[in-house]
Amino acid sequence: MSYADEMFITTCKDILENGFWDTDLEVRPRWEDGTPAHTVKKFGVVNRYDLSKEFPAVTIRRTAFKSAIDEMLWIWQKKSNRVAELNSHVWDSWTDENGTIGKAYGYQLGVKHHYKEGEFDQVDRVLYDLKNNPASRRIMTNIYNHHDLSEMGLYPCAYSMTFNVTGNKLNGILNQRSQDMLTANNWNVLQYAVLLCMFAQVSGFEPGELVHVIADCHIYDRHIPMVEELLKRDPYDAPKFEMDKTIDDFYKFTVDSFKLSDYKYHKFDQKIPVAI
Repeated sequence: MSYADEMFITTCKDILENGFWDTDLEVRPRWEDGTPAHTVKKFGVVNRYDLSKEFPAVTIRRTAFKSAIDEMLWIWQKKSNRVAELNSHVWDSWTDENGTIGKAYGYQLGVKHHYKEGEFDQVDRVLYDLKNNPASRRIMTNIYNHHDLSEMGLYPCAYSMTFNVTGNKLNGILNQRSQDMLTANNWNVLQYAVLLCMFAQVSGFEPGELVHVIADCHIYDRHIPMVEELLKRDPYDAPKFEMDKTIDDFYKFTVDSFKLSDYKYHKFDQKIPVAI
């Protein structure tokens, strides 16, 4: 069994068996038919993935590896908010009349700030500190900028990464305010596992632990039958993650720099309704 499967199954079972329902509350999300999209949730879920042992891809359903990396590079490498520069349609529902998602995600990472060492955006500051100040406890990013929330198509869900070097290992903590388990859990875990591997390689470290902290970890009401179906499946072993080891520049990675080999998974053909 993939460890990512174990984490997904354990978390979903805990939510379904012990979670809190918000059916008596006014909620913002709606289904396409206008019906309120209610959830059952757990607060403060923390999952840890040791990337030196196994790559965290679920097998009880397929995670779209290339599309997930494409979105991650769009945010962290291109630092873009223009939806046309993304090769998937995951952001279509939040696109404004200018073809952007406003001052969200990649936009925030690309804003430059003045430091005593010079001008850096958030990504370049991380790269600088990993190479020059690896013992620092201040290597982090944060895209939840309250000054710009009113100009964002969607408030950031995964909003902060904290990097920490321990020996020759680069560890990271992903903070997420909200997590839709069915549509986004392994998508985000996979993305930030790859991101951590990228930062580690170009900075001369080995990937260590990815710690995923989720404030509101939930399953939508219309997703429950699909989740229950997934929980009945027998997982496969984790696939092997391969990355182009010749790349030493963060900005030279492409979607084709990464590969999952021996990725066995169960088919999941149901269309998942999305709450917006």
